[in-house]
Order: sequence, then C-alpha cells, then structure tokens
Amino acid sequence: MAPSQFPAPAVPEVAFLGRSNVGKSSVINSLLGTKIAKTSSTPGRTRAINFFEVRWPGKPHPEVVFSDLPGYGYARVPREIADQWSGFIDPYLKERRCLALCLALVDLNVPPQASDRELLEFLNSINRPFLMVGTKADKLSGNALRKSIDAFTRSLPGLRVVPYSARTGTGRDQLWQEIRAATQNFSPASGELGAAPDIPGMS
Repeated sequence: MAPSQFPAPAVPEVAFLGRSNVGKSSVINSLLGTKIAKTSSTPGRTRAINFFEVRWPGKPHPEVVFSDLPGYGYARVPREIADQWSGFIDPYLKERRCLALCLALVDLNVPPQASDRELLEFLNSINRPFLMVGTKADKLSGNALRKSIDAFTRSLPGLRVVPYSARTGTGRDQLWQEIRAATQNFSPASGELGAAPDIPGMS
C-alpha cells in the first residue's frame, strides 16, 4: 500500500495501533456493535491500512473514519513485509492531515513491552493527539489493573488510559466520548470508503 492509495481526506480519522495480538479488530467490532473488522487466530494478518466509515444513526454521511493499521511485533510476518509497512505507516501517522486521534492499544495482562513504549513515545514526539487503550481489562482485578496502568504512566507522565474489554463492554462509553471529543471540531463530509453500519446507541 502506498500513500497515494489512501482515500481522499474527507472526515476526521481515528487510527487504531498496537501489537498484532492485542485485539484491535475486537475493539473496533465492539465499538461498532457489529463484526466488520476481521479477527484471526493468526495475528499479523492485516498488511494494509483498512478504512471504515462510521455513520451516526439517521445521518446520511459518515462522521468519522476508523483506520486499522497493521499490527507489529509478530514473528510470523515476513521481514520484507514488515519493512514495507514503514513506507505507508510512517507517512500516514506523520502527514495525514485529517488524522484526529491515535489509539494505542496495549494488552494490560502483559508487562509493558519495548515496542509498546516506542509507539507511545513516537506518537508523543510527533505531537499527535493520542491515548492508550488497555485491552482485555476484564481479566484483571482492581489492584492488578491499577498496577498494570501505573507501569505505563510512570514512564510517560500525563498518559491518558482507557481500560477496555471487548468481551464485557467495559470502557466502551468512555472511549466513544474520547472519540467524539477529538473529532467534533472537524467538518463532516462524505467520502469514498467502504461503509460501516450505523452505531447502536449513538445519536
């Protein structure tokens, strides 16, 4: 995928980033209330940026686009493919003018990985609005959840974190609030992307 193949900028975009087994597709499907992003038993299958239009109920045009970026840190992805990713991921994150928010997804059940820290530091360095979404939060008790989040915030003070569970819906409303807040100042317009369904419970 080359930057020239990106859809024409039309509406604010929200990027989903994270390691290949962090559950990006599950979070997207949970937010949308339908299975539109493909999940796989073999992580690392996304090898391009997938764009999904999102419409609020009763609205004829998309209000936001979700962009699902390839996962990183998975050994079965051939090195030559992984090397090619930087040719379109870096330009997208650094130059995409309609990119309103980056969501860095991190599995809270796994100790902080160097690749996760590098992603957070990279987003911070390019001054992109971002927050961390801590996935699979339902598997941790209250104390363990706080300790896991603290392990990230200690190294990056001011980091905003939304604990999330695609299974139970924990964090769904909070994450939607963050998305709406980040995109509300953009002017809505129609695009030329594959459409996603209306979002249940949104108005």
